[in-house]
Amino acid sequence: MIWIKRGLALGLLVVLGVAMWLWMTMLSPWFYERPAHIAPIEQRSHQVFVYGTLRFAPVRWVVMHTGGEAQADALKGFTKNGLDLSPAPQGTVQGLLLTVTPQQLSRLDRYERLGVRYRREEVELESGEVAWVYRRLAEQASANAAAPNEQALVGYKRMVLAGSGAPDLPGYHWPAANDATDPRAKTRLFKETS
Repeated sequence: MIWIKRGLALGLLVVLGVAMWLWMTMLSPWFYERPAHIAPIEQRSHQVFVYGTLRFAPVRWVVMHTGGEAQADALKGFTKNGLDLSPAPQGTVQGLLLTVTPQQLSRLDRYERLGVRYRREEVELESGEVAWVYRRLAEQASANAAAPNEQALVGYKRMVLAGSGAPDLPGYHWPAANDATDPRAKTRLFKETS
């Protein structure tokens, strides 16, 4: 009988530990600060296309504090690739279209770690509705990885344009800010070839 009690107590501790870890890493306001380069949320209703864990009402209740108005929809021209979407001309991703308030969109941004793990972009769905969708930011697999994609460099570009200096990315250099031949020189990153 004592082993059953100890087993139940240990199981309860594991469940509580996992729940606490999930809350701290995904929902807690203490460990996520909205990056400065991300525009503020417009004060209107928004539509968001979800294709992963947010399709499930219990997850939406935990994240947004409501199940939200959800209707089935699809995104053509993409396939689901793990935690992201990949362009695929013949592909279709099934999901839900949510109508959310600015506060709920802010909670979704925190859950997805907007600007840290994901970016939010507008897409046209199969129904003709335009909605936000979260897509993974590019991650460098190693120091020898290719240059980050344009979307991943948004914050870096704004730092350079604001005059706060360019970040130090090994193997890459920023062109001179006064390059008169290219008006976009401040925002382009070049791979060193030597």
